[in-house]
Amino acid sequence: MPDRGGGPTGPRIRVGRPSRRVRTLLMTLGILAVLAMVFVMFAGFWTDWLWYRSVNYSSVFTTTLWTKIGLFFVFGLLMAAAVGLNIWLAHRLRPPLSAMSMEQQSLDRYRMSIAPYKKWLLLGIATLVGLIAGASAAGQWRTWLLWVNGVSFGQKDPQFKLDVSFFAFDLPWYRFLLGFGFAATVLSLIAAALTHYLYGGLRITSPGARATAASTGHLSVLLGVFVTLKAVAYWLDRYGLAVKSSDFKATGDWTGLRYVDANAYLPAKTILFCIAVICALLFFGTLWRRTWQLPVIGFGLMVLSAILIGGLYPAIVQKFQVSPNEQAKEAPYIKKNIKATRDAYGISGVKPEDYKGAGKADEDPKKKREDADSAANYRLNDPNIVSPTFQQLEQEREYYRFPTTLDVDRYNGQDTIVGLRELSLDKLEKRNWINDHFAYTHGYGMVTAKGTETKKGSKGAPDFTNYGLPTAGNLGEYEQRIYYGEKTTQYSIVGGPQKELDYEEDGGGQKTYSYKGDSGVNLSNPINRAAYAVSFGEPQMLYSGAIGEGSRILYNRTPKERVESVAPWLTIDGDTYPTVVNGRIQWVVDAYTTSNGYPYASRTTLGDTTADSLSESDDQRAVVAQQNQVNYIRNSVKATVDAYTGEVKLYTWDEKDPVLKTWKKAFPDTVKDKGEIPKALMDHLRYPQDMFKVQRELLTLYHVTDAGQFYNASDAWQVPNDPTKKDNSAVPPYYLSMKAPGQAQQQFSLTTTFTPSGRPNLRAFMTVDADATSKNFGTMKLLRVTGDVDGPEQVQNKLNSMTEVGNFVRDMKGADSDVLYGNLLTVPLDDGFLYVEPVYVQGRKSAYPLLKKVAVSYGTETAFADSLSDGLNQVFGADGTTKPPADDSDDTDEPTDPPKSSDPTVQAALDDAQTAFEDGQQALKDGDWEAYGKAQEKLEESLQRAEDAQAKAAEDGDKKGDKNADADKNPDKSGGGDASEDGDKKGG
Repeated sequence: MPDRGGGPTGPRIRVGRPSRRVRTLLMTLGILAVLAMVFVMFAGFWTDWLWYRSVNYSSVFTTTLWTKIGLFFVFGLLMAAAVGLNIWLAHRLRPPLSAMSMEQQSLDRYRMSIAPYKKWLLLGIATLVGLIAGASAAGQWRTWLLWVNGVSFGQKDPQFKLDVSFFAFDLPWYRFLLGFGFAATVLSLIAAALTHYLYGGLRITSPGARATAASTGHLSVLLGVFVTLKAVAYWLDRYGLAVKSSDFKATGDWTGLRYVDANAYLPAKTILFCIAVICALLFFGTLWRRTWQLPVIGFGLMVLSAILIGGLYPAIVQKFQVSPNEQAKEAPYIKKNIKATRDAYGISGVKPEDYKGAGKADEDPKKKREDADSAANYRLNDPNIVSPTFQQLEQEREYYRFPTTLDVDRYNGQDTIVGLRELSLDKLEKRNWINDHFAYTHGYGMVTAKGTETKKGSKGAPDFTNYGLPTAGNLGEYEQRIYYGEKTTQYSIVGGPQKELDYEEDGGGQKTYSYKGDSGVNLSNPINRAAYAVSFGEPQMLYSGAIGEGSRILYNRTPKERVESVAPWLTIDGDTYPTVVNGRIQWVVDAYTTSNGYPYASRTTLGDTTADSLSESDDQRAVVAQQNQVNYIRNSVKATVDAYTGEVKLYTWDEKDPVLKTWKKAFPDTVKDKGEIPKALMDHLRYPQDMFKVQRELLTLYHVTDAGQFYNASDAWQVPNDPTKKDNSAVPPYYLSMKAPGQAQQQFSLTTTFTPSGRPNLRAFMTVDADATSKNFGTMKLLRVTGDVDGPEQVQNKLNSMTEVGNFVRDMKGADSDVLYGNLLTVPLDDGFLYVEPVYVQGRKSAYPLLKKVAVSYGTETAFADSLSDGLNQVFGADGTTKPPADDSDDTDEPTDPPKSSDPTVQAALDDAQTAFEDGQQALKDGDWEAYGKAQEKLEESLQRAEDAQAKAAEDGDKKGDKNADADKNPDKSGGGDASEDGDKKGG
């Protein structure tokens, strides 16, 4: 009978074994922990699937997912099988362990310890290397899809006469396979060698043979496979020379074959391929000869050949054949590089045209003045300067924001500054989970202003054509709510029990709204709520009463983010811009297909090439994937994102692009045909800035097509620094409606300038037809300046050295105001160049700048005027003189006495104002800026007292009119003190 626990010593006590209830609890907790971890992993997958389904691009998710899964399992299993099979084979070929040596005796304890776990150890090692290899292979999904779906470029490389698609689509995949083969072979070799050593197949210190015949044959086969792969690598290296990057003093970064590559490296690679094949056969031959002698000799010869033929011989050729006569030797290869680079970047049709640049000396000034009126739609409102003005005058509420740099579009045939009043919660006073994600969910309305003029009577503020909250103006009726925008980075939950703040009415009331779109993911499903609560780390989602029937979560809300997610094979332009199309606000996103496998085409880094003074000051203008190195680029896709629904549409733009054709095969039905672009949208499409910046950077060298001139770099250009900035950043290109030489009418264009390398004078001007509706869209005109013409920085220096400008800046600083220079526009005019630059003033106490002056320069004449018309008149002498007219504000040496007033209060204030004015003028002469500033403050205060007193004397209209005239006259004598006053009053 079993012992029931009795006995002379009493009942037995079982120590350390938990009760059944505790065991059940621990098991339950363990199962729950495992389920929790599984659910966390599931949540990420499930929320991604829900998001792609919500934007109707589930095919992108599934295609990418299945491709990754397929690559993971195929290459993971291959790696696991290769390593596992070789370990098993090495163990199977182990010798009998009779008469063990001391070495084997010391290893015996390791063999004994792993003996019970051999199968599990084998399975674990194979699984580990398989997982690592599978994960690495899954990251090559783009390479696989390009290879399996690749289409022909219809162009052949100049060296091997192979289609460009071989280098762009095939070669990267072959290199991946080769790398995988090397990894599998090396790991198998290491694993097999360790197993042979552990089980006595290899011996280090034991007497007699160091290796058994079986281990010798096994390892020789693996070495033979390794050398065979090396032979394949030598063969592929031949083609890799066409896309190889190297340093070349003529261009810096060179891509493609040079003389030494074609005449030394190429034959060397072929010879090394043959040697490697022979060496591999020698290794395979050990299966019969059972000796390492010949394979080792062959391998040594291969290494020696690689050093002599692959390294020393090309160096000798370079030193003694190329360097003494490099220009002549490299000329044929430079020609190939020039042609390939110009083709790859879409600039093959750009040919410089000589342009005098200095103007026609004998032409009638009045005719030039007339021509200047029609030469361009001069954009005086700089989108990089007037954003604070939009913010101050049209923000309406503290939780709205405009972008730092506004956009330029076209409405009613006029260049227009546009900006969306987007939601930004940074300055919201009361922040909590409900406000951040349920109440404040969207921005409201597009604000637009004329690009060429200011509002009359506003003293320099933009002339808004669409304004207010809700907005009204020339855009007509449209859906104004902005749920998707550049500044909308947080998620929102809409459409449920919790109402959203639509906007605050002028009377102080709040108008609420409930989202009516079908965007986002439905949270009514508890599984969805739980998945998002885990994925976003927001446990409130599980129990919040603000979420209920109809609630939808909106996220991934910036236009760039949405387009990049639905088309991960595209590179996104840094500048997305909004437009109103058919009653909807649509974000327009330019997208590029790129490659770094175009033979002979020089590479460029997108982030470096597209950087300028605007992108460096505004992170939102940075190109996506900015560190990508490419040597082929096409603006192949135009994408739109609906600001209300978030709907993403991709449209084919470059129908001939083979890279886009390949991706459309990989992801069918994701990109619409070009013919499906709505006419209303086509009117707002334009040539993209980042594409233009890449092309202009390449044209600093590749405008030259002669190999000798290219080698000497005698006509190398550079993009000039932005003269209005102090950080030596490149001048940005400008959108401008203008007439290029030879054009009969103005065309919406994108323009830029060039200067000689290391010199400030103007060397070239380039413009591209940026209007998508134009039959000449994308046509570039490059004007090579033959005369001695001032460049942008020289024009800015000339302007700053003018007495009028110096006095103006001095007066503004004395009035505690800052002077801001707007975009320096360059316009070709009558064989010369007309420069136009708006000048703004912003008081230190004012929240925004106002346009106060316009600088105009043509040839040797420069004007600093109150308006563009006055500036053009002065420069071209349309008023009979080329000298600027006298500035009334400077004629202050003998101020006239102010008129007397019968009201003693008013008269006392005017006397104080006159005294303050005279003190200010004396301070100007003495150079005492502190005293000048105090005098201006006293002047302003005195004038305000006079104005208040006049208002009380309403019974005497004539006297009131005289007093108002006095109050309006004296500020003009203040030498610029009105700038701060105007700004402060406007801001109030």
